[in-house]
Amino acid sequence: MPLSLNRWIWLCCALSGTLLQPGSALRCYTCLFPTISPLDCLKFPTPCGPSQRCLTSVIRGHRGALELVIYEKTCGDSSMCGAHGTRSMLGTNFTFYSSCCDTDLCNSAARGPSLFWGQAALIPLSVILVNLQ
Repeated sequence: MPLSLNRWIWLCCALSGTLLQPGSALRCYTCLFPTISPLDCLKFPTPCGPSQRCLTSVIRGHRGALELVIYEKTCGDSSMCGAHGTRSMLGTNFTFYSSCCDTDLCNSAARGPSLFWGQAALIPLSVILVNLQ
């Protein structure tokens, strides 16, 4: 059944309205160090730049039975995707890794904090000691 001219025009206008909308920026959840819960980052969706991706970084510090976990979520350059490393300072072993994704708000996956809130008071001291080195 052929389309009438009016229906054809309406269909073209409807499709062009959905297909030709101005591009919107990728949005990512963001937070800044030191965030000890990834859930804190889900409050701040931010539009990214044209060549950026959603970046999630995690730093883990181990010293004896104490484990410090610090999260960052942000818009980042692709060069940071997959970055990782280790370092030991002041008897604490740190590991760092990052991952990227490129769909809207894709960096929302979160696990709960790895330390008890009573231990959270040790984080500022650890950050200060690390910065002194």
